[in-house]
Amino acid sequence: MAVDNHQIVVPTLLDVRKGNLKEIGPLLQRHEFKKVVILFGSGLTELFGDPVFGSLKASGIDVLKSEEVADIDIDGVVDRAFQLPFQTEAVIGIGGGKALDAAKYTALLRKWPFISVPTSMSNDGFSSSNTSLTIHGRRISVHAKMPYGIIIDIDVIKNAPECFIYSGVGDLVSKITAAQDWIFEEQNGRTRVDDCALMLSKKAVNSFVRTDFGTIKDDLFLKELADSLTMAGISMEIAGSSAPTSGSEHLISHALDTYSPHPQLHGLQVGVASYLMSKVQNHRFERIITVLKATGFFDFAKSAGMTTADFDMAIDKAPNVKPMRYTYLHVAKYRERAHQILHEDPILQDVLG
Repeated sequence: MAVDNHQIVVPTLLDVRKGNLKEIGPLLQRHEFKKVVILFGSGLTELFGDPVFGSLKASGIDVLKSEEVADIDIDGVVDRAFQLPFQTEAVIGIGGGKALDAAKYTALLRKWPFISVPTSMSNDGFSSSNTSLTIHGRRISVHAKMPYGIIIDIDVIKNAPECFIYSGVGDLVSKITAAQDWIFEEQNGRTRVDDCALMLSKKAVNSFVRTDFGTIKDDLFLKELADSLTMAGISMEIAGSSAPTSGSEHLISHALDTYSPHPQLHGLQVGVASYLMSKVQNHRFERIITVLKATGFFDFAKSAGMTTADFDMAIDKAPNVKPMRYTYLHVAKYRERAHQILHEDPILQDVLG
């Protein structure tokens, strides 16, 4: 029997702490980068440009080009990527999804190292090799470049809008139901679980859900959130797929993104869907309830405008989002169970109305 081995790439530079954005120069200098380009999120040059440029200049690192990313249409990303100076030694993405997605894909196209500098913790995309680009008018997830480096400033994350923190909480607890879906898939002869990737994904979420905290703005809480989302991203690289971190709860969210007239932040949708699916799976729903109540996630999600009708629709659409998968929602009796729980569970009725 052939053995399916694949090479994995993990971040070499990993720095998560308070105030490190203004030390980006020494961090990159340590790894001998001398010429870089920077892709900022919209409006973030004014917000973070001075400390970043000052630190890089003080460390003797030349910024060959800096621009803001507003459009992630694949044609535009490709066109801009090949206009960047050939002397570039690394591409730095600073911001949320669009800046990191564009930088990640640019790094792939030009074969440069990618330095990920997220300014919020809304999901695990900053630490994964997946990127989301607009292709023929639709957001499509494509494989790109695993970060060579990840730099997360806890002070920056703390000052981001709270909705992004709640979104990160929702995305992280989803690893509980995703892992169970992956195991279910193997039990039904549809795949083979990578034990190392599964272990890392489980460790990531378990470390987070057991963290004591006062508020979601506590430094320790935010560091655990950042560390755990980083580990989740790396688990995908080990698995060679998104399976250890993305299951039926993500299929519900993708269906909402596609068919709902008012889709919400990914992590908010995924967090609610994770609670729903944990009840369907009859797996660790007590732990998910504890975390989502203690953080205030449920209270915040209640204000987002998600509806029972949209979730009913998404449950039925979910299997067709990824027909090659075999999650609980790919089985008719579990979809029926999901609809039943959706309409009978008091927490879901309160959050969705």
